Amino acid sequence: MDGKPIYAVGLDAGSNYTRFAIGILEPAGLRVIGIGQAESEGWVKGRIADQRAASDAILRAVREAEKVAEVVVESAVAGIGGPTVRGANSRAAIEVGRKREIEDRDVRRVIEHSSRVQLHEDRMLLQACLQDFVVDDHPGHRDPRGMIASRIEANMHLITASVQEHDCLVTAMNQAHLAAEETVYEGVAACYAAILPEERREGIAFVDIGAQSTELAVYYGDSLQLASSLPICGDHFTKDIARGLCTTFEDAVRLKEEYGCAVLGLTSDNSLIEVPSPEDREAREAPRKLLNQILEARAEELFRLIRRELARVGMDQALMGGVVLSGGGALLNGMCDMAERVLNCQARNGLALGIRDWPEEIDDPVWTTAAGLMMYSAKLKAREEAQQRAAGFLGRMLR
Repeated sequence: MDGKPIYAVGLDAGSNYTRFAIGILEPAGLRVIGIGQAESEGWVKGRIADQRAASDAILRAVREAEKVAEVVVESAVAGIGGPTVRGANSRAAIEVGRKREIEDRDVRRVIEHSSRVQLHEDRMLLQACLQDFVVDDHPGHRDPRGMIASRIEANMHLITASVQEHDCLVTAMNQAHLAAEETVYEGVAACYAAILPEERREGIAFVDIGAQSTELAVYYGDSLQLASSLPICGDHFTKDIARGLCTTFEDAVRLKEEYGCAVLGLTSDNSLIEVPSPEDREAREAPRKLLNQILEARAEELFRLIRRELARVGMDQALMGGVVLSGGGALLNGMCDMAERVLNCQARNGLALGIRDWPEEIDDPVWTTAAGLMMYSAKLKAREEAQQRAAGFLGRMLR
């Protein structure tokens, strides 16, 4: 990687905060050189409602990261999530004729057939994730090239998104003078940062609990088994507190962060907390136990929903690698304990791994998606660089 520096850039445009990460590819690996964060505006229920406001937030985060990195970037890999993203399995088969050795062109053709599905008018294919191949009715092959067969079948997990929501995000990036290298499902991107390849093989679930959307990605045996957006998110916890304690949304956020716990008994539940009253009335006291009862009920509902999603793909008893939590919702005290109670497996918070010079002050779950998007960008750039080097060598040979 001599000569011109290669920058890997990730944009996590969230409904509460927009986060931007710039890294540089070096022989020793990926090193972060700049990060930026800005409060998001223009989002409603996980969707962009005001494109100009979303663009302004992106621009503020980009400018902050560029100032720290002392470089100007022109493009980024962007994450997309929210209620419009869905995952579904797809299968297709091709006959190769008489029994012969499976070649590259056969693999490409069956993958293309499996990825070519009929979508509604406002749907687009965001990512096509290979699961495995079936070769002459023998399943479970990761790479069938070189095998002797007459029929090959591909199993894929296809992630689709709303064309309108996708275009809104890309246009907001363009208005912030940023091109989209690629758009990636946030749950899959965050896995790049927080989950090692060997952990995926054992069966692992990744849950990104954002303010207005929750993303779920489930891996088993190196392949993506499920990608799903869930209807319960961080704002639901806050709204439950606001209703249950008769306070404002802003005060509910503060109470959740300072005193909240997703499991009763992990904190001093017999103490009292001060609850601000609206309309300038005097603050009142409420049992901390009431606050935590509200949070426990919603947390249990979230993980029961996740358990139903896992059961749908036969993974409810197969998470040997456990469950990994990220996003702002993972910061709530007791969330890992509730995950372990409901899902009957180990749980931990997802932190960025394998990035050099990653700042200690952002080593928490809210930055995992931005880190994963930067790593995804690095993967694309490294592959592109390798292809260019190969083409350059071939060109010199054929001169």
